[in-house]
Amino acid sequence: MRKKHMAIFHCQAKAISRGAGRSATAAAAYRSGEIIEDFRTGEVHDYSRKQGVIYTAILTSSGEEISRSELWNIAEAAEKRKDAKVAREWEIALPAELTELQQRELALSFARALVERYGIAADVCIHAPGKEGDHRNHHAHILTTTRTFTNGALGAKTRVLDSPRTSGKEVEAMRQAWASLANEALELAGHSERIDPRSLAAQGVARMPTVHLGPIATAMERRGIQTERGDLNRLQDEQSQEVRELVALEELDAGINRVKAQARAWRKAKERAAAEEARERQQRLEQQATQEKQLQESLVSDWPKVLPGQLHPPMASNGDTPRHRETDVFLHELKHKRRQREDKAREAKEDQQDSWMGLGL
Repeated sequence: MRKKHMAIFHCQAKAISRGAGRSATAAAAYRSGEIIEDFRTGEVHDYSRKQGVIYTAILTSSGEEISRSELWNIAEAAEKRKDAKVAREWEIALPAELTELQQRELALSFARALVERYGIAADVCIHAPGKEGDHRNHHAHILTTTRTFTNGALGAKTRVLDSPRTSGKEVEAMRQAWASLANEALELAGHSERIDPRSLAAQGVARMPTVHLGPIATAMERRGIQTERGDLNRLQDEQSQEVRELVALEELDAGINRVKAQARAWRKAKERAAAEEARERQQRLEQQATQEKQLQESLVSDWPKVLPGQLHPPMASNGDTPRHRETDVFLHELKHKRRQREDKAREAKEDQQDSWMGLGL
């Protein structure tokens, strides 16, 4: 089985809020590299000279066509509050392992999932990596309306994405959905890489998360001007290296402790086995002693009795009494049993001493 390597995972949702001085028309113009006039303020947002936009598309639940300018001017007009959320952006990192066409289909698949789940309109803009930046930085910006969109008109607010009680769960569900779609695309394309929506800590990765530089800080860093966010990322990189070294030391210590624990367990097991073997031998010796005692008692019980008035038991024809013959047999067998018991006791003692010497006791 081939090892699955990790591709870059990035799926972030953020609101475009009028209270922060932003507008849906400006955001759409910048991401698409187009010119859009804001009918509410009269301001013209011209980003036609922006480079790196390689694909754009607008998706709706009912499938009708609508221009980018019309869609986002409708979204601006629908909101009256000064701090209204006029759009929501989903920013995703497209796997660099895929071709441009595969990346496009993947981004559209995720946009369709958003449209189907919330009944909204989605504006998809795919950006290529910057000339001086990371060549793997293929990404897409998906602007979505904050209201349902049907038949050219906006409807109710998508409160499920606004409420503190439900927004976190919804965003996490879409992060999981993005990971599933991306991993399916990678598998279909024959790549072993996979993306993981879990945090770095949950993945067991000894690396601290960096902060997003943003377009202004990125441009300054490219010109050799260090920024506060860039300095923070560089500091986090140094700290991540220290964390990795610390983790390596902890893993080494853990390995040594595991070996020591295994050695202690082996030594205790040997001690238990030796003690059990000694106990079994002692039991066998005691059992043999009991059998010898029973044999002795049996011989004594069968001993010829001297009748009243007789000094000795009846004599045999050869001059030996039955008692003499029984005595000889008994004494011979008793000596033999005693020698066997002494030999086994000596062997058991020697084996036990050998076991203790093998354990270093």
